Amino acid sequence: MKLKPHMFMGLLLGLVLGVTLSVGHGVFAERDSSTSSTVIPLDELRAFSDVYARIKKDYVVEVEDKELLENAIRGMLTGLDPHSSYLNAEEFKELQIGTTGEFGGLGIEVGMEDGFVKVISPIDDTPAARAGILAGDLIIRLDDKPVKGMTLNDAVKVMRGKRGTEITLTIIREGANKPLKFTVERDIIKVRSVKQRTLDPGYGYVRISSFQSRTSHDLEEAIEKLRKENDGKIKGLVLDLRNNPGGVLNGAVGVSDAFIDDGLIVYTEGRVQDSVLRYSASRGDVLDGAPLVILINQGSASASEIVAGALQDHNRAIIMGTKSFGKGSVQTILPLSEKSALKLTTARYFTPSGRSIQAQGIEPDIQLDNLKVTKLEDDAILRLKESDLSGHLENGNEDGRQPLTQNTVDTSLASDDYQLNEALNLLKGIAILGQKG
Repeated sequence: MKLKPHMFMGLLLGLVLGVTLSVGHGVFAERDSSTSSTVIPLDELRAFSDVYARIKKDYVVEVEDKELLENAIRGMLTGLDPHSSYLNAEEFKELQIGTTGEFGGLGIEVGMEDGFVKVISPIDDTPAARAGILAGDLIIRLDDKPVKGMTLNDAVKVMRGKRGTEITLTIIREGANKPLKFTVERDIIKVRSVKQRTLDPGYGYVRISSFQSRTSHDLEEAIEKLRKENDGKIKGLVLDLRNNPGGVLNGAVGVSDAFIDDGLIVYTEGRVQDSVLRYSASRGDVLDGAPLVILINQGSASASEIVAGALQDHNRAIIMGTKSFGKGSVQTILPLSEKSALKLTTARYFTPSGRSIQAQGIEPDIQLDNLKVTKLEDDAILRLKESDLSGHLENGNEDGRQPLTQNTVDTSLASDDYQLNEALNLLKGIAILGQKG
């Protein structure tokens, strides 16, 4: 039977009154007095039913009850925070594909800000990263479609598509005097979580682009490869978490545990018991105490902030770069049926010292902007050295001995990645101080 508007209003209020009479006092008895009131808001529900009835009666076109009620549910959730949402059958399936399998897309982690899609971070080696999309960019149009008014799920669905197809993103970027357009070709997104290389003899570099269930295992393998490349000895390591949008919580815990011998790594707090969790470290440090520098920036979010915060609180690493994104909330998928679910924020993350990451982020120990440096050339200026002077005194190393140290640093690193170059210099400085101490 299809309900008429006045019948729906009566049924809704009847259910409300029934719920109030049957469970209202019992709930009050179980709740702490400091929590918000659980009295059913009759006036607000009357207002809701009045609006519902007015839409059904006066809106320019007829709207199905299912659509109206689903939109009402979406409104309740999107009004809470940018990460809570309602997932219908298609969206629930998309979420499962995005977290468990491969899909055609651009390779960006996104959120909502002021009605626009905000790039939290481009993922390494994906079309978005290669096209020049940056963390902090605001997407205002997808091809010819304005983003304003779209839900985040709608926008993600538009950006995904078959491999080889193109989409044009119109972007507002801080510092740009007009919107920028990027045409990006979709590809199959495969995220390789961990990469490594030797920066200089004894000094390693590990890049974690996102946190997956195998990330901590892959990290240990990467460090073992670095150790073999450097005759079994690592003097220091740079862990690069820039533009890492997060991922699996256990991956972040495992990476933190790899460098910490004992103590708390992270804990969560929420209103329900299941959201109260504590994660602690086990014995063992994969670097055997060697210095560690972690690079972060505005695109470092969620799980990457957990790692940076834990190692900072334990004084195990020096955090360098710019302030992180500040996503310190936990989202739980709560199935409503086999075909729909809620993605609901249920807790906040806290670092071992009790700092909330949410909307604050991690402040680096050494603030270092992402600068571009260029080598200055001596334009036709002849600079003389002692050895150029006529009759200069000879060196005296008649046995052909070389200076004690030689600079083997790849000078292009400073121009390619200034922050990484400074992190390497910091590790070398710590090593020199250690030798002199």
